[in-house]
Amino acid sequence: MYLDRIREKKPLIHHITNYVVANETANLTLALGALPVMSHAKPEVEEMVSMAGALVLNIGTLDEYQVKAMLLAGKKANELGIPVVLDPVGVGATSYRTETARQLLKNIKVAIIRGNRGEISILAGYRARVAGVEAVGEVEQIEEAIKELAFKYNCVVCATGRVDIVSDGKRTARISNGHSLLAAVTGTGCMATTVNAVYAAVAEDYFEASVEAQAAFGVIGELAYERAGANPGSFHQAIYDVAYSLTDEVVRLRKKVEYVKG
Repeated sequence: MYLDRIREKKPLIHHITNYVVANETANLTLALGALPVMSHAKPEVEEMVSMAGALVLNIGTLDEYQVKAMLLAGKKANELGIPVVLDPVGVGATSYRTETARQLLKNIKVAIIRGNRGEISILAGYRARVAGVEAVGEVEQIEEAIKELAFKYNCVVCATGRVDIVSDGKRTARISNGHSLLAAVTGTGCMATTVNAVYAAVAEDYFEASVEAQAAFGVIGELAYERAGANPGSFHQAIYDVAYSLTDEVVRLRKKVEYVKG
């Protein structure tokens, strides 16, 4: 199972990410049993990603230097068959963000795109409401938008929300795990992206890896609430404690996954 494999192999997860969440995603990577590295220096990103099990590209705090580093690392990852997970944070907030996400998708073969439903809607070519870097709207036909985006880039698309939806364009799953308090802690969407990358690092089927990753992160949210209650600070800390002790068996017993026909 995934967590057993992760803790046995301890894959390196290379993040080129935003400074708001670097600490959170690094700590969650460690708690799950993998190894984080946060490196965006152009002289080393190709060498660094060569040692990695997966690459995370997160556009939360963009600048031109970081984008160039993402392109270098992403292309090297493609050469080596290392899965790339893209988090299009705030796509639609500005034309720069939207154009950057599309530039990355044009030049890098991604394994998984993980975003909220508004971000995914916009990337798929639909309209959605955006406030700052938070995409707060979504299209009614969200599952069709997800499938279209997956087909377009031949990848897995994971749209998170009250119910998470994962599709590779042919297979689709809905995951109903999680807790509303996850929305009260900065960076939990980026954490979900990291969990996808950690699972992808030990997977052959990225669709199933994303489904299992989202179920696991949802279970982490549920158990963190049970431990900490409705206190965002304590809940935040409990996320790491729960992730550290989480087992595949607990995820199997608690996951709420529905596979959609058609």
